[in-house]
Amino acid sequence: QVQLVESGGGLVQPGGSLRLSCQASGSIGTIYTMGWYRQAPGKQRELVARTSNGGSTNYGDFVKGRFTCSRDNANNTVHLQMNSLKADDTAVYYCNANVRQRFSTSRNDYWGQGTPVTVSS
Repeated sequence: QVQLVESGGGLVQPGGSLRLSCQASGSIGTIYTMGWYRQAPGKQRELVARTSNGGSTNYGDFVKGRFTCSRDNANNTVHLQMNSLKADDTAVYYCNANVRQRFSTSRNDYWGQGTPVTVSS
């Protein structure tokens, strides 16, 4: 099995910054993509940022240069640096990883438990 543990969420004022982290552990063969999704109340889950093991990153359109997603492959960790936060960024942020487990040929998506981010004055 593969576990994803997130940290770093919380309350921040508009214009502020937060850094989220997520570490994968367990029976990991290869992590292909690793990144973040978010879900606000009453809305569908949406992509925030996702980085491949080759280093390329896709961002949601709403990011507009405010967030940076980075991976530490040696430690199976992904970070999300969020700057210039707005009230609309309030959501539960979920870590996601597409992983091939050790001794397996198939790939599966794994999710963290979610960490809440609230942007409010």
